Amino acid sequence: MNKEIIIIGSGLSGLTTAYFLKKKGYSVQILEANSRIGGRIYTKKTHNADLELGATWLWKYNTSLLELCKELNIKLFEQKMDGDALFEAMSAHPPQRFNLPDNQEISYRIAGGTTTILEKLVEEIGEDCLLLNERIVAIEDNTNNLIVKSETKEFVADTVICTVPPRLLVNTIEFSPSLPVELISIANQTHTWMKDSIKFAVVFNTPFWRKNGLSGVGFSNVGPFTELYDHCTVQENGYALMGFLNGGLAELSKQQRENKVIQQLKKFFGDLVNNYKCYDEKVWKKEQFTTLKDNQFIFPHQNNGHEIYQNAFMDGKFYISGTETSKVYGGYMEGAVRRAIEISQHIIKD
Repeated sequence: MNKEIIIIGSGLSGLTTAYFLKKKGYSVQILEANSRIGGRIYTKKTHNADLELGATWLWKYNTSLLELCKELNIKLFEQKMDGDALFEAMSAHPPQRFNLPDNQEISYRIAGGTTTILEKLVEEIGEDCLLLNERIVAIEDNTNNLIVKSETKEFVADTVICTVPPRLLVNTIEFSPSLPVELISIANQTHTWMKDSIKFAVVFNTPFWRKNGLSGVGFSNVGPFTELYDHCTVQENGYALMGFLNGGLAELSKQQRENKVIQQLKKFFGDLVNNYKCYDEKVWKKEQFTTLKDNQFIFPHQNNGHEIYQNAFMDGKFYISGTETSKVYGGYMEGAVRRAIEISQHIIKD
């Protein structure tokens, strides 16, 4: 318990790891390269709406995440799916209306936005344990401890837990001595959750689609968006539609994507779409603290939970964590929490 522990990354996995270790009395320092916490959780609050431009849903089988939400007194609500859905098969024809099946799996959202879970964790951990804008560039083994170097500072730790996506980790941080060649090879072939996603949301004055018996759910084979969902707040005071864009639109400007989305929404819902209040989006492949700026294709979930990530490195002082390293639900919020539990329990046991 006298160990100095550094956690790199303040996403869900990093903050949850810190939360469990702090509960057991460990000294924890969280270093975050970005100017905000959250990693791939990003809730944009605007016009009374909570726009989830990152991780959004959880399900009843996400037992570790549900237990954490219960422990932190976080309220959940069901994703609204009442009403008909729309499907656009071809651009030359209007979207077709169809009934959603009654037996579909219920999805849940976090009241106040997914970022609520991050804020609750920071409250428990203490803001004094968190340093933003500290991009780590090197980690050196100093025999008895590790030297962690950011662009401006040096930190000393007995144990370092890195929650940076594996591929980003091995290509942006210099290690002395070097990490094993096999680890670097596997990391470079590990899929990074969210890196292929473009999420968008459009805010309106009213949920006008509901008056026509529509759920707000939509699917399209021709784009620009591929999926669409009702995204109103649980208090029913903020009204929005949220969805996923075709990844091929990443190189367009935000304005170009906005124009295309509004035109497609008009095909789905009519001219009332013209009264939208704002459009927002997140192109995750352009987030420098999430993924590399290249076009290498890696299959979704490839090497997530690989056996090599279950090992400790640098004589047992360095752990690689984060959702991509979880054997169960790797690449999801549930995987991030499960991996945080595994790592913290391992350190406590030792």
